[in-house]
Amino acid sequence: MYKDVVLSVFVVCAAMSAATAQVANSLTISGTYLENQVCKGDGSDPADKRIKITETEIDSSFGLCTLNDPRRDGNKITYQVVCKDPAGGALSSDVTFTVVDPNTLDFSDQYETYRAKLHKCP
Repeated sequence: MYKDVVLSVFVVCAAMSAATAQVANSLTISGTYLENQVCKGDGSDPADKRIKITETEIDSSFGLCTLNDPRRDGNKITYQVVCKDPAGGALSSDVTFTVVDPNTLDFSDQYETYRAKLHKCP
């Protein structure tokens, strides 16, 4: 009887954990974006303004950043990121993406020292 109760509690906790992760990730922002200008998608967009976001990382001219610990609040999703710059240094911070519409994100870092508007490429 005790084993059944423990097993049931474990299964419920595991299901709740999976559901929490799914809710945090249900606001998907994956895609290729252009920083602070509308993306034409015809090959003429500047490469240094291109940002690729996946479920686990951000790849930009700054470097590669790993996305961790997604936290959703309405149309905002905040991640703890660890970025490696081109010189090999590492930076850790929180970043927030606010979904403005299906093709536009507002971006800001934890201290709001940098803000950008990201436009999704076709």
